[in-house]
Amino acid sequence: MPGTPTPDTLMPGALTPDLLIPGMLTPSTLTPDSPTPGTLTPDPVTPDTLLPGPLTPGALTPGTPAAGLPTADTPTPDSPMPGTPTPDPVTPDTLLPGPLTPGALMPDSLTPGPLTPDSLTPGTLTADLPTPARPTADTPTNSTATDRRTAIRQTAQATQTEQNTQSTRAGQPAQNTRADQDTHTAEATQAHRADRATQNTQTSQDTQAAEAAQATEAAQAAQATQAAQAAQAAHATEASQAAQAAQAAQAAQAAEAAQATEDAQAAQATEDARAAQATQAAQAAKAAEAAQATEAAEVTARLTDLLFHGPDRERIHGPWRRLIARPEFRDRYDLSPHQQITRSYKRLHLLNHAAGTPELLAQDPERLTALHEWTGALDGGLTSLASIHYNLFLGTLLDHDHHHRDLTPYTRLTRTGTFLCTELEHGNDAAHLQTTAHHHPHTNTFTLNTPTLGAQKFMPNTSPAGGAKTALVAARLIAAGHDHGVHLFLVPLTDPHGHPLPGITTRRLPTRTGPTIDHSLTHFHHLTLPRHALLEADHTRLSPDGHLTTTLGNPRKRFLKTLNRVTLGKLCMSAGTLGMARTALATALTYAHHRHITGPRPGHTTPLIAHRTHHQPLLTHLATAYALTLLNRHVLDLYTHHTPDQLPHLERTIALTKAFTTWQARTIAIEARERCGAHGLFPPNNLLEQQLNIEGAITAEGDNLVITAKAASEMIFNHTPPPPTPTPHLDTTTPHALTHPTHLRNLFTHLEHIHLTHARTALRTGPKNNPLARWNHASTPALTLAHTYIQRLTTDAFLTTLNHTTHPPTHTLLTHLYHLYTHTHLTPHTPTLLTHHHLTPTQHHHYTTTHLTTTLNHLTPHTHTLTHALHHPPQQTTHTPLNHPNYPTHTHHHTTP
Repeated sequence: MPGTPTPDTLMPGALTPDLLIPGMLTPSTLTPDSPTPGTLTPDPVTPDTLLPGPLTPGALTPGTPAAGLPTADTPTPDSPMPGTPTPDPVTPDTLLPGPLTPGALMPDSLTPGPLTPDSLTPGTLTADLPTPARPTADTPTNSTATDRRTAIRQTAQATQTEQNTQSTRAGQPAQNTRADQDTHTAEATQAHRADRATQNTQTSQDTQAAEAAQATEAAQAAQATQAAQAAQAAHATEASQAAQAAQAAQAAQAAEAAQATEDAQAAQATEDARAAQATQAAQAAKAAEAAQATEAAEVTARLTDLLFHGPDRERIHGPWRRLIARPEFRDRYDLSPHQQITRSYKRLHLLNHAAGTPELLAQDPERLTALHEWTGALDGGLTSLASIHYNLFLGTLLDHDHHHRDLTPYTRLTRTGTFLCTELEHGNDAAHLQTTAHHHPHTNTFTLNTPTLGAQKFMPNTSPAGGAKTALVAARLIAAGHDHGVHLFLVPLTDPHGHPLPGITTRRLPTRTGPTIDHSLTHFHHLTLPRHALLEADHTRLSPDGHLTTTLGNPRKRFLKTLNRVTLGKLCMSAGTLGMARTALATALTYAHHRHITGPRPGHTTPLIAHRTHHQPLLTHLATAYALTLLNRHVLDLYTHHTPDQLPHLERTIALTKAFTTWQARTIAIEARERCGAHGLFPPNNLLEQQLNIEGAITAEGDNLVITAKAASEMIFNHTPPPPTPTPHLDTTTPHALTHPTHLRNLFTHLEHIHLTHARTALRTGPKNNPLARWNHASTPALTLAHTYIQRLTTDAFLTTLNHTTHPPTHTLLTHLYHLYTHTHLTPHTPTLLTHHHLTPTQHHHYTTTHLTTTLNHLTPHTHTLTHALHHPPQQTTHTPLNHPNYPTHTHHHTTP
């Protein structure tokens, strides 16, 4: 293959893209010596290869410049055609997008075979050439084809002129032979004819192309007209459809508006109906709520009457309830122990003024116990001072000969009374105390003396705090050389300024936990007392010569008679702790309604009272608090109206009542404190203080266990339980029997009989000739007997109240409380009842799975009513932070920076 072809080797003259377009070649561009398609001629192109022989003027077309005479308009090989734009430099890359090959320049389809001179005769280059295509948007116009032919002729003329010039410069001869001239002339003529034929053909083709273009334009115009008509029709259709759509839309809008109006009217009607229903429901709910509130208020009032002496409530409880509501009784928690003691003595004076006539108060067990019930929860120190002054001191004076005494200093509280009985080494066995009072007949005086340190009077409030004080001192009367047992002596302790009198030494004990008073040790150093210092009564008198006469058989009876105020003191302790337990319970229940915790769903909260684990123990203790209140009312009534022959049995009952009440009160206070969490540890909420105050009462007026054991030992010999109450139409083996109030009471009676039998059997079968060993053997069933007895007595008091309640809602609520109390205290005895066939497994299972749940479900919605019936004054309860709905703010008020 020859070297890489260039445009110059393929086509003489300036090669433009227009010259390479297929279908635009004419015979004038081909010569006999031209290469056939598909071959390349490496030799340079010369004029001889284009026209054989010199170019004569005759060979030129009219208007063509003479050979050898170029003009300014004649293009040269190096200059562009006049009036045409100068093309960009021609390279193979600008002609075809790939390598430049001969085949790419001359398609084989232009000629049917090899190109020879014979094939170039005029008129023959028609059928073999490709038919000109119809003009398109990319086909050159006729003027463009003419410009191409003109450019080709001008190029040939310029080439001939350059050849002639070169021949002249080379000195070649100017004349040729005639034959050569003729030949040239013939060839020129032939070329001219071929050119004319090509022009004619091109003209025909141009005409056809123009006609085709006109036809195309006409067709396009027709198509455009049709398209325009179709567009107009489509537009009309579209307009019609749009109009129809608009009408449909308007109709739809109208229908929608009508439907919306109808829906709005229907919605308004529905809303109006709902509003009317809501209004009716709200009114009904409000009416129901009002009715419920009215009923709750009615139930609350009736429960309060049942708990607080009904018609006598104002006389017995009214003064004390109003007293603790006064601003002077609002607690302060920033006081020192000494300041607290001083405050308690000041409050004692306020209480004395509210008491009316102190002598009548001391002789009225109902008012006296009520005083403890209301003040105990607020100021334990005040309750202790009042209990000592009004019951033990003033009450004892009034129980003995007192007409010759001036009681005014004690009733006006210019001198505070106190009571000195127990000693460091003698408490519950006070009958064996060591302090002595020797009678001197010749002077008719006594010498009061403390023989040992163990004989010092222990705990009474004998310090200078509170001003002048006088005491009743228990000492052994020694007269005429005989020990007549313990008697009481009236002894002034301090002067008007509170300083101890000669012969008396007092020492302050450390501040105790719980109610704060000035507890002290008191020592007598051979103190001389006048004859009238001895307290006497009809049952016991001392003659001037020291002879004692008494109607009581032995020293123990005289001791119990002399200290009979201790029995009422037990009831006072029970009442005081009962008030403390109710107050703590009310605070815990109120707080349980105010305190909310995270609920079962996100963003929701529930009050503590809604949780069974929280309200079940509180409701259980609330039922016990109701039962204890009714028990104390019942026993107090027995004490107020007792006869002398009933006293031994009554003293046992009062001792067990005090033990049972104070123990249960402590349990209630502990539970209430725990249910209030950490809040219950702080003094402003007065919860832990209640528990500590109750601890003192458990020991005061006889330690609980000691007085219970004493009562139990007596009951082994002197107690007869009552028989069960008949229930004629009740099958006691069915679960339903556990809802029958009388049957529940009878179960306690059965237990009482069982434990009495066990205690007596244990005592008989115990070791012989060893009283202590025999008691130890019988003590456990005996103590159980004592506990069962007081539980049965509590049930009797509750059942009596229930049977006298005629208001149905109150009766229903009390019945559920009764069930909860009795089942709570029967449950520990379940094994005994099952063993003795007083309870069946089915009954026990029914209670634990069904009955208890039903009872709690009935009581839980009424916790507010049950709490309000405890009748605490609002001025007191709202001052306790946890009793207030906004308890965080009230807690904050009790803080210090």
